[in-house]
Amino acid sequence: MSEILLAGGAVLTPDGEVKADVTLSGGRVAAVEPVREGVGREIGAGRARAADRVIDLSGLVLGPGFVDIHAHLREPGQEWKEDIASGSAAAAAGGFTAVVAMPNTDPPTDSGHLARYISDRGRQVGLVEVAPAGCITAGLDGARLAHLDELFAAGVRVFTDDGMTVADAGLLRRAMEYLEARGGVIAQHAEDPGLSRGGHMHEGEVSSLLGMAGIPALAETVVAARDLALAELTGASYHIQHVSCAETVDLIRAAKAKGAPVTAEVTPHHLRFSDRHAASMDPVFKMYPPLRPPADAEALIEALREGVIDAAATDHAPHAAHEKDVPFEEAPKGVTGLETAFAAVRSALDPDPRLLFRRMSVAPAAIGALHRHGRWIEPGIPANLAAVAWDEEWTVEGFASRSSNSPFVGETLTGRVRYTFYEGRLTYELGNSGSRTPEVRGAP
Repeated sequence: MSEILLAGGAVLTPDGEVKADVTLSGGRVAAVEPVREGVGREIGAGRARAADRVIDLSGLVLGPGFVDIHAHLREPGQEWKEDIASGSAAAAAGGFTAVVAMPNTDPPTDSGHLARYISDRGRQVGLVEVAPAGCITAGLDGARLAHLDELFAAGVRVFTDDGMTVADAGLLRRAMEYLEARGGVIAQHAEDPGLSRGGHMHEGEVSSLLGMAGIPALAETVVAARDLALAELTGASYHIQHVSCAETVDLIRAAKAKGAPVTAEVTPHHLRFSDRHAASMDPVFKMYPPLRPPADAEALIEALREGVIDAAATDHAPHAAHEKDVPFEEAPKGVTGLETAFAAVRSALDPDPRLLFRRMSVAPAAIGALHRHGRWIEPGIPANLAAVAWDEEWTVEGFASRSSNSPFVGETLTGRVRYTFYEGRLTYELGNSGSRTPEVRGAP
């Protein structure tokens, strides 16, 4: 049985941050030994002799691996953009140990056998846990419910028509009532299709100056308000995806104050950029929902700090270069985000490490029922971990993802992932190109 010693890092334990040596063995954390001057180094040296590999984490923060509850891995059906192998490599490079794959694939993930294909493929690649989300409606048509029972039996716990909105309130209520009894989560892309139809960016000052059709913030808030009322009525767990405006934050805050079972996420790009960036007409700033004014970005940052917004999620949406290399109006919406997420959130929030790991690991793992992830480091837990250089500055260039449609290219960010460990195995090491190549193992 191989053993890895992670020596001298700032370790995020249930009791707080502790400088410690952490031993990984058999896919779990075998020991956490606080480092004391002199004596601690002698113990560490002794353990180092017994370990198969020693990794010096001096100056690094070691925490639970990040969990992304909103990513598009494009397989099956759109592998020229991304597939589960390349998406898993990108996730590992970003410090992630689990990813929830959105169901707007081709065909959509609306039945049990498709969900099992995705989770099995993730296990074959073996770099991160790939948890399939399931459709709420069959074929994402918004007209009839998907095979929710099959999907739940296949291990799906997050249900969404992401990319589309379940506009039929009666149908959504039925889905909520069904899943409330079983423990599933309804995740909604909150956007009224009538109000957003034909829009390419936020409806406001910038879109008016450009003469561009816009998407008003109201398109998000009217759906969010309706759905929050349904969640309160049914008691179902309801999750609002990629919140983009201050008005929605206010609705979430009020719903939580009443005890409604609601959670929410925000993307790193909505924290860092605004519709002022979209004024450049560069398609890398065309995203879904659109970038809002700077005041909204500030409100989102504060909501994430407070916990009104529970989690940061990437909405990783890869597109091939030729798809984005077109005029702004013709370009598909969406940007990549797995490899820049930690640094983007750290740069926007500049919080203490524990807060960031709570928002990027602990909370999203709880929302997605990914119980092997998002756990503060102590003996016995599954060894799903990320080690980061908290204050390292770096310029974004080059990706493990198959696509590079990122607004962060050329940006200088603070905070860098150095190592990722999934089930006790080193799946990413900064500077080691071999770690970016997916390790394909036999299907279980």
